[in-house]
Formats: sequence, structure tokens, C-alpha cells
Amino acid sequence: MKHILLLASTALLAACATTPPAASSATAPIAEAPVPSAAQPAPARNAELAAFFDEYDKAELALSPLSKSYRGIKDADYGKWDEFTDAAAEENRALDQRYAAELQRRFPRESLSPEDQLSYDLFLYRIARSDSLWPYRKNGLVFDQMNGAQSEGPAFLINIHKVDSVSDAEAYVSRISGVARYLDQAIAEAQDREARGVLAPKWVYPYVVADSRNLIKGAPFDGGADNDLWADFKTKVGKLNADQATKDRLLAAGRTAMVRDLKPAYQRVISAMQAQQAKAGRDDGIWRFPNGAPEYQARLRYYTTTDLTPDQIHQLGLDQVARIHREMTAIKDQVGFKGTLPEFFEHMRTSKQFYYPNTAAGKQMYLDESAKAQAAVQAALPRFFGRLPKTPLQIKPVEPFREKSAGKAFYNDPPPDGSRPGIYYVNLYDMNDMPSTEVEALFCHEGIPGHHLQGALLSELGEGEVPPFRQFSGYTATDEGWGLYAEKLCKEMGLYNDPYRDFGRLQLELHRAIRLVVDSGIHHKRWTREQAIKYVEDNSADAKGGIVKAIERYVVYPGQATAYMVGKLKIEELRAKAKAELGTRYDDRQFHDTVLLAGSMPLDLLEKRVNEWIAWTKAS
Repeated sequence: MKHILLLASTALLAACATTPPAASSATAPIAEAPVPSAAQPAPARNAELAAFFDEYDKAELALSPLSKSYRGIKDADYGKWDEFTDAAAEENRALDQRYAAELQRRFPRESLSPEDQLSYDLFLYRIARSDSLWPYRKNGLVFDQMNGAQSEGPAFLINIHKVDSVSDAEAYVSRISGVARYLDQAIAEAQDREARGVLAPKWVYPYVVADSRNLIKGAPFDGGADNDLWADFKTKVGKLNADQATKDRLLAAGRTAMVRDLKPAYQRVISAMQAQQAKAGRDDGIWRFPNGAPEYQARLRYYTTTDLTPDQIHQLGLDQVARIHREMTAIKDQVGFKGTLPEFFEHMRTSKQFYYPNTAAGKQMYLDESAKAQAAVQAALPRFFGRLPKTPLQIKPVEPFREKSAGKAFYNDPPPDGSRPGIYYVNLYDMNDMPSTEVEALFCHEGIPGHHLQGALLSELGEGEVPPFRQFSGYTATDEGWGLYAEKLCKEMGLYNDPYRDFGRLQLELHRAIRLVVDSGIHHKRWTREQAIKYVEDNSADAKGGIVKAIERYVVYPGQATAYMVGKLKIEELRAKAKAELGTRYDDRQFHDTVLLAGSMPLDLLEKRVNEWIAWTKAS
């Protein structure tokens, strides 16, 4: 899962504790490979249109200090948070509408080159797509276990806010203090939504409260071990090239900000969430809202970029579950297991041989196995990709303060200046939820050739290759579809030689197929959380703790999880078509570059792009 901080305006629109083992040191950049000679020539660009898109990008960034930090931009806003208010969301929307109208007024589409026409279409699609959720923006949850305001701020400071100078450290202190205003705005927004009848299901609140409590325990609040945020700030200040008096001053300011500003703010979050929990109900699906049915269809369209209905999504899931079950049965027979497929699922779920110990040593074993997968895939990349990223990849456990509630694994893109690596986060809170059979496939999805290859390539694109809005925005169906496609591509790259590891790959694919069934079941067919959990238990080898966490994710994130399989099937369909039509002229490197190097896009435009590449290759 590509994990992107929900900025305040985006959250308004849309609404993975002991110290972990050391992260893998496998951060070497990927070696460059020659670009295939048959690559299409770079198209000419309209300079005025390019300037228009750059102007839009600057205007959008001006409204989001956090987006600037993700890009590696340090300016006067480096110590600030985004505004978490409806007025800020209105301002973002007005900016989009103004630029969409200006694009159509100033640039007749028919006068543009094909590549500029693609940018034109993508710009208008992006804005219309965002606007499609505007009527439902007050139905989103401000605080939840997946993207809640309570954890995203500290995660941002730890992982995104770089400290290379004294002024950077001062900006960090400013952001620690500013968390209070940010969280107060989030509380006010959550209470406004409560007044409109929008509350999370009752079981969500203990996660939010636990995350909040984790962030105000330990030093500097009491005599315990260092709080995760405090430990991060101390480490970053300690590495500065500054005298000890300056470092002491910075640490004193950080301590004051945490005790005086941050702690009371989290106490207010806890009080507000406990008050809401007392009023919350137990229904889970989006259908519980008066406009739930049209909202769910809108969210499916938003995430999948298709017009598939909830019933079609459900049936597609059932069909894919049946197909993957047949492939799993073949592996069951291959390893000589005597029993039914459900019995094999139970064997895979409960046998200790498929899990690392739930200890610091066991967690390090998982990280080491991930690093081995990284080395194996990295060696095979030049056979499958023309352009390869230079940005390193870091494998890192999820921080203790949020590991209980966070997802199984996720990825953070690097900034375009290469100052921070891409980061693959793996959640090692409970090793009983992380089977060793899935270690390779999970790495392939979040690392290479999945999200890191995808994200780093885009971050490294040269100036003018694509407009910024194409370089730095994404579509779940294309991005997560690519991650799932990458899992299977690793089989061609030499992984999964052990049939149990291949079963792990299929288990993760089954996990995505089941999502189609349970997401539509919860939000369209009115399944309860317990019904959805039972369906997964009966039809997969997912670890029980992982099942609960996954279902709880789908409850608070309607529609998003359906896009993985929809996108993967489309990419596989396009690859098969290219192979069939090009025969011996087909080249995996050119196909993959065609999919990745133009930026993320909706599936119909991706199909159009691949079809154009096929036609160009035939004619060349």
C-alpha cells in the first residue's frame, strides 16, 4: 500500500511496544540499465502549457506546507502544518475549479500534441475525480486507526521532516507546538461531523485512544523510556553540526513544546474520542448514511477509475477467489498435503513452521529475509525494465507508537531531490500476523519491482518530462494494481522457488480478491464486521489477527481496497495483448516503461497509452 499522509484538505474531501529491531541496512541504489533502443522519441511540449501546469503546482503547494516537505522543499512554511478546516478545503476546491476553467479557455485541446492532450485530459480528469467526492466530504472519518489525525502528524515528523540545520530543528519544534492547533481543528471537524450523524463504529475509538496515549507516555513526560517522537528529535539534533550549547537549547525547546503543547492536545483528543465512543453505534457499512448508496458507487468509481457497480465488484471477487483457490489446490497437492483446501488453510494459518518467533530475533529474521528478496530482485531488474531508479530503498519496521493500529505494510515515496530514501514499512507488532511464506511477495509489492520502483522512477523524472501534477499524484487502481502485478512478476524474476512461498504469493493475491467480496459485502450488502471476518476465515489462510485488522481497514476506507485487483487484471490484460500483437518484437522493458514513465493515470487512459505504444512499435 502506498501510504500518503492525508493532508487536512484531502481528509476533508475524502474522508501499520517494545523497541523494534534495527532496520535493514539494505539501502543500495539500483544499478542503471541501458534503455531499449526501440523506445519512443520524447514528444515536443507546448511551453506555455508547461508553464501553466508549473504555475498550478506552485499555487497548490502554497496551500500545503506538508506537501512541500514531502517534496523536500524547505522554505518559510517548513515549521507549519496544513489547515484542517472546511474553509481550507473550499480554498483548494476553488483553486482547482479556477485552473480547470482557465485550461479550457486558454488551450484548445485540438491544437495540442498527443502528449499534451494526455496532460490536458488527465488534469481535467483529476479535478473532476476529486470533485466527485465533494458532496460526501463530511462523511469521512477524521480519527480512525488507518489515517487518523492522531497518528499522521507524529509519523510525518519522524519520517518526513528532515533536520539538516539548526533552523530545520527549530522548524521541528514549531511543528511539535503546532500539533496542538492542528489537532484542535481536527477535533472541531470531527464534532461537526458528529452533529451531522457521522460517527465511527464503536470499535474504532479504542485504537485512536491507544495511539494518543502512546504519544504522551515516556520521556519527556515521565521517567520511562523515550517517547518515539522525543527519541526521533533527540537523534536528529544529536547529528547536527552545532555546538553543545545550541543542541541543549534545541532540546529544551523541544521538551517544552511536547510537555506544554503536545500533551494537552492529545489529552483533548482522548476526551473527545471517549465522548464520541459513548454515542457511537455498531453498524459498519457506508449504507448507514442517508446518501450511502450513491457515495459508495462514487468511491468505487474514484478508486477503480471504472464504472463497475457494487454487484459487479462483488461477482468479480467471487470469480477471482474461485480461480485462486484452484491454483492453491495444485500447490496443496504438490506438497503432499492430505486433506481439503480449508484444512490446508488451517494448517498454513496455525503451523509454527510458517512463522518467525514473536521476539526481537524473530523480527530481525523477517527484515533479513526481506533484504534477501531485495538482493534477488535487484539483480533481475535489468531484464524487465529499461529505466531503473537510483534512489535507495530502506526497509524499516513501523514505529511502536502506531504499530498496533497500523496496516500490515506500506511505502513512502522519496522526494525528487533524492535526500530521503524510499521507505518500505513492515509491521512487526505481532509476528503471528506475518507469515514467513509472504515475505517475498510483500516485499515485491511495497519495494521492488512494486511501489519503490514505481515511485522512485517518477520522483527522478527530469524537468519537463511530465507536468508536476502527473509526477506527484496517483490513482489507486494503477498504483496498487501495479503493486499486485509486481508480486506475480517476481515469479518470472526467480522468486518463490519454495512452493510454500508461492502459496504465500497466492495468499496475498487471494487477500486482494477477497477484498472485492467483503468490501462490497460490508458497504453494499450490509454485512456485519463479523460476517466479513468469517468469510475471510473460511476462504483463506490469513492469520486471524491480520483478518480482523484488514476488515477494520475496509470499514473505515470504503472502496479503496477494491482497486488493487481491478488494476492488476487490467495491466495483465494489456501485457497479454501486447505480447499477442507484437510477437517477437515485444519487449518487457519497453512495456513496463510505457506503463510507468508517464505517471499514474486512470485505467482507460493507461489502456489508450499502451495501445498507442503497440501501434508505434508495429510501425517502427
